[in-house]
Amino acid sequence: MKEVIILKGKAAILGLLLLAALASFCLKEKEEKTTHDAPSLQESKDLFFNLQTDKARYNPGDSVQFSIKAEAGSTVEVTYYHLGRPLDTVAAELKAPGTHRWSWNPPEKDYKGYLAVVSVENGGSIQTETIAVDVSSSWSRFPRYGFLSDFADSSPETAAAIISDLNRYHLNGLQFYDWHFEHQEPLKMEDKLPAGHREDVANRRISLQKVQQYIGEAKQRNIKTMAYNLLYGSFEDNGLPREWQLFKDQSSPEPDIHPLPGGWKSNLLIMNPTNPWWQDHLIEQQKMVYQYLGFDGWHIDQLGDRGEVFNELGDSIHLAESFQPFLEKIKQKLPEKEIVMNAVNQYGQPAISRAGAAFLYTEVWDPYKHYGDLKKILDENRNLTNNGQASVLAAYMNYRHSDEQGMFNEAGALLTDAVIFSNGGAHLELGEHMLSKEYFPHNQLQVSEGLQQEMASYYDFLTAYENILRDHTRDSEAAIISHEGLPLAMGDPEQQKIWVLPKESGNRKILHFINFLDAVHMEWRDTNADQAKPKERRDLTFSLEEDRKVKNLWFASPDIKGSRPEELPFRQENGNVIFSIPSLTYWDMVVAEY
Repeated sequence: MKEVIILKGKAAILGLLLLAALASFCLKEKEEKTTHDAPSLQESKDLFFNLQTDKARYNPGDSVQFSIKAEAGSTVEVTYYHLGRPLDTVAAELKAPGTHRWSWNPPEKDYKGYLAVVSVENGGSIQTETIAVDVSSSWSRFPRYGFLSDFADSSPETAAAIISDLNRYHLNGLQFYDWHFEHQEPLKMEDKLPAGHREDVANRRISLQKVQQYIGEAKQRNIKTMAYNLLYGSFEDNGLPREWQLFKDQSSPEPDIHPLPGGWKSNLLIMNPTNPWWQDHLIEQQKMVYQYLGFDGWHIDQLGDRGEVFNELGDSIHLAESFQPFLEKIKQKLPEKEIVMNAVNQYGQPAISRAGAAFLYTEVWDPYKHYGDLKKILDENRNLTNNGQASVLAAYMNYRHSDEQGMFNEAGALLTDAVIFSNGGAHLELGEHMLSKEYFPHNQLQVSEGLQQEMASYYDFLTAYENILRDHTRDSEAAIISHEGLPLAMGDPEQQKIWVLPKESGNRKILHFINFLDAVHMEWRDTNADQAKPKERRDLTFSLEEDRKVKNLWFASPDIKGSRPEELPFRQENGNVIFSIPSLTYWDMVVAEY
């Protein structure tokens, strides 16, 4: 450890006299240099790199460990923010090259997001980057969900590197997709122990050791691990009683089968989720999974509306209504483990929302095809739980474009994230690669270095500002005009307009500006990867109708300065608040505090 800086609120700084003196000296020296020497600092990208935190989520009272790689002779200054306000600033000299680490103790408050602004100065150049911190005792309040889907043999270093990369996006939960052997028998047993290797449904080789490596690395980062499996799926040749199945007609000769691609090991038989013997069988199989592998919970999948289905007696089965009692039984039998269940296009979501899932999860398909439809789903989920549970959307980008090798389209990815994040949701999209299909191992599209950096900024934004993005935030109203005459959409998003999305949280009004001025379509999936990147607009002035006295106005954007908050000058007259934002590319946020 080359540099250690410990911080815990301003009151704690006063008590730590030696540290306070050092920080004060460094800051005073910097101020005097600025005042007397007035150096012209050149912005640089080469003074430090690999800014990291050690965990994706911190419990209250935990110390946050930061690290960078930088050269000797540099001065590092760190300012910590909660929402628009700075909490603490500290500075130090880096006396040796290499990896430099320091710690910070956030306020001991639960469910809070923070932003650290790190500046390194050396030889007349300065580089500033940001990184977010989430202090939450449970991941389910602000889930940031990712996935893993490649469990072939590889070195422990490979697993560690992948989890480290995902930790940079603050992903606090991972879905282990198709890690298992067969749906009705997740663990392949040999001599009463799990087999070291097995083939999944697509005949891919799965290493038990790789699964264990991922689980171990995730736990070190405080990332929850969720074992994927269907609620009612089985291989065709399963040795289980036929009476446990679902059927397509009342006379029961034709079982309900979900076809899988040719060359795979089996199609899927659809089992009856109301059948108590099937329920007990699957729960016992999951108990065995937990006995041998340290998963934190079960990611439960379904296949959507199956139409009219029947049990072996010819009784009609209401599939969506069956989810709640089955999930409640799982919670009763496995009380220490968490569950998340996919509501395919919202199918069964009301029942799932009543069953104690960690959060609501929706896999989005047509007819939910436009940007405004994403908000509709998130609003529906919020209403189902009286704003009490978070939502994650599995929404696959550049779907048709990914049939061939290529690159993800930045504009499509960022506009969709802007819509989801600004409406209080999270997006399942990041793993060993970025998702473009419902079969998670599909990996045809690459992520450019620029998009990687943008995604890190968007996930910093989602994390740092979680308390006004999705902490019981509700829709609001606003009357606002553009002084430049730019067209504004105040209800649903519209093509060739700026979507102004007003929200409220406590004593704050939040205005989101999402730029569709240059959009060539309004379909969030951007299936052909042809969404246009919006042009940057600078110095935009708005008038907000507001009778209440505004005490403070501030601005932040994942597209500008790494999401750093910035106070906005404003004037309030004749029932209007008049302010300007420095620029708008994809998404800006303005917060008025009363």
